[in-house]
Amino acid sequence: MQQIKLTSSKIGEVDADAIIVGYFSDQSSSYAEEISDATGEFVGNLLNNGDFEAKPNEVVVLPYIKGLQANRLVLAGLGKSSEFNAAVALRAAGSAAKALSEKKLGHVVICFPADFLAEAVAGVIVGNHGQDIMRSEPKIHSFGSFSVMTGNTSAVTEGQILGNAINTARMLVNLPPNVLYPETFAERVETLGEESGFEVEVWDDAQLQEQECRTLLAVAQGSDKPPRMLTMKYLGATEDAPVLALVGKGVTFDSGGYSLKPSEGMLDMKCDMGGAATVVGAMQAISLLNLPINVVGYCGLVENLVSGRAYKLGDVIRSRNGKTIEIHNTDAEGRLVLADVLDVASKSGADHIVDFATLTGACLVALGLDCAGLFTNDQKWCDQFREAADLAGEDSWQLPMTDNFSEQIKSNVADLKNVGAGRWGGSITAAKFLEEFVAETPWIHVDIAGPAWSDKEKKWIDAGGSGCFVRTLVQLAKEYSQANL
Repeated sequence: MQQIKLTSSKIGEVDADAIIVGYFSDQSSSYAEEISDATGEFVGNLLNNGDFEAKPNEVVVLPYIKGLQANRLVLAGLGKSSEFNAAVALRAAGSAAKALSEKKLGHVVICFPADFLAEAVAGVIVGNHGQDIMRSEPKIHSFGSFSVMTGNTSAVTEGQILGNAINTARMLVNLPPNVLYPETFAERVETLGEESGFEVEVWDDAQLQEQECRTLLAVAQGSDKPPRMLTMKYLGATEDAPVLALVGKGVTFDSGGYSLKPSEGMLDMKCDMGGAATVVGAMQAISLLNLPINVVGYCGLVENLVSGRAYKLGDVIRSRNGKTIEIHNTDAEGRLVLADVLDVASKSGADHIVDFATLTGACLVALGLDCAGLFTNDQKWCDQFREAADLAGEDSWQLPMTDNFSEQIKSNVADLKNVGAGRWGGSITAAKFLEEFVAETPWIHVDIAGPAWSDKEKKWIDAGGSGCFVRTLVQLAKEYSQANL
């Protein structure tokens, strides 16, 4: 882990390759006054002439400014002070770091407001890393080292943990499917657990057979790569404290099976394990932050491929909880994987469950590329999640779960079928299917098909995996033990 230092030097005396300074559009700061003292009217003239308006994510890089020892002054827009929040801090710092990352820089210093400093530090770490992890010569370069102008050690430590955890999730999503498949995913998480302080148990295909995880195994049987189920356990509270279960869909590659995807729809299907990546990143952060919570993460890991062994349309499979499922679409595989994993979580003593999955294209149609869909059987629990997501600045929207959608997943030959009645309300019928496997446990399903992956880069983050909702889960974990649920 890269060491981040703290500094109290005057801005004009900072010796670095670059110094990043956050600016509000409607008020000055001690940093701004220091820069004015060191550079005269230079930056003030930029502001007065409209060459820098300090809008959110606006970045201006100024090399070799007289009065500064740093080689570059980077102005990072924060927008209005009244609208400053966690998301603004992360994105502004990420935008500045990403603007510098094309060059190999040694030491960089960041000066940001004390509020949401942890998110700013996380933003630098996120902006410093790209999806080109398999390139011989990456286009995005991490800083050799960086310092934060503050005395708040805890904020810097938390920000570093958050940024690294987000990048863990991003890295898992960005790795190609010939490198990351169920076995290697599990191996990486075992190593991460040792480094971060959470226990890892791995069920192989034999143990999955013993545990009667038949729906997960059905999806996996078309591949030569055997499936895995991960259980990650962090116990930071007393034995009698409530247990939060985090469940992630981990389809490391999804061809669609016999309901085969077209080539253009299959290219990025290494990202179909984004839910599992979110859970792993959250477990890393929660453990390293030593939060006072008992949390268990579960990930079902499979490949969905085509072969003579692959499951077929018309098959009927008995799930772990005993319900039979008629297969109407082999590309609706994620809910089959989650069915067994949710049953494991609910029967293992979880008091509350949140699952994450890149589950349906219908959710993208409903909510777009940046907003996750929320579905629940317990409104109070969902409200708690929404509050955490709002504080983290991650977009989500709750969709209805009325009983008429349950009628659409009833089969004529089995208890359930794995898709609803046609295209309409597809994200809701998928959620109603999952609801069949959580018993009475308060549960939230988070469909991250949109925000987990981006084809285009943004100012603060490269294209590819986003690491979405890792910060929301950390926020949720902080509040969980005090929540009146």
